[in-house]
Amino acid sequence: MKTIKEFICNPLPTPNCHASTVLPLPDGTVIAAWFGGTKESTADVDIWYARRDENGWSKPAAVSYNKHIPHWNPVLFLRKNGDVVLFFKVGKEIFSWRTFACVSTDGGKTFGTPYELVKGDRSDGRGPVKNKCLRLESGRVLAPASNENRGWNCFVDISDDDGETWRKTPKIKTEQAVPIFNRQNHYTSNLIPMIQPTLWESAPNKVHMLTRTSVGRAYRSDSEDGGETWCQAYATDLPNNNSGLDVVKTPNGDLYLLSNPVEENWGERSPLTLQKSTDNGATWETVLVLEEEKKDSEFSYPAIEYMNGALYITYTHERLNVAFWKIEL
Repeated sequence: MKTIKEFICNPLPTPNCHASTVLPLPDGTVIAAWFGGTKESTADVDIWYARRDENGWSKPAAVSYNKHIPHWNPVLFLRKNGDVVLFFKVGKEIFSWRTFACVSTDGGKTFGTPYELVKGDRSDGRGPVKNKCLRLESGRVLAPASNENRGWNCFVDISDDDGETWRKTPKIKTEQAVPIFNRQNHYTSNLIPMIQPTLWESAPNKVHMLTRTSVGRAYRSDSEDGGETWCQAYATDLPNNNSGLDVVKTPNGDLYLLSNPVEENWGERSPLTLQKSTDNGATWETVLVLEEEKKDSEFSYPAIEYMNGALYITYTHERLNVAFWKIEL
């Protein structure tokens, strides 16, 4: 593998950053976005983005729906017409999130005025919650979604018009678990807590997800009908530290997974590894350690995309910068 590693910001325009997203474009440029401010959940947190071309990374610019409310978890998406959509969450608390989006018609150089993705929706956020949308062979777009209002629940938002309108599936069912309590110590659910799914399509309309959980393992669910219905989620052998993970499929069918392989709820967000599967996620092998294990360090919330023979990766680097890798396969 030929690799490039660099930091996007020099310097970071805010004291703190987190939750990046990456999007390579057909012309060879790359867009990345993240949220940044004093620290996560403070009122000054906006969405920031930068663009990489042959001259390197541009100076970061900000997008904001409201300068007095925290912004969270941007996700980039390329429409068929070449427009770039930037989704993000807005809300003082996670359970009050609303999803907004804005559009770039110039390849990520500038973005238009933010608009609410599903107008009037108050169900704790719609559209992609952390990871990229998946365009199926049929053209349908699936947004990997979750909420944290009454328990932690995953679902999928479906668009059959390239992201203009959305309809949500029921929450993904899981096996029974210990009772879960919310911040007010009220009983909410007895299902496995799952959020922030990542998706791939193994064959036409056969779609799969891996999810972040609080039980030390990533869980998986599968759909045979293009994301309309999903089987009960089940445990995998993949360790999960209750932090983000992301998967991408390459044209030959190989899967590449970025995660912190730590089998502990709220465990260390280190190391950060790249794993590969050649059997649709049944087994995995580590092919690259991007960041070595370090106590109390954070290399987290990775994002991964593929284009033209290369993997494109971003992740949080100690909350002080966004790291970028290009890996030629």
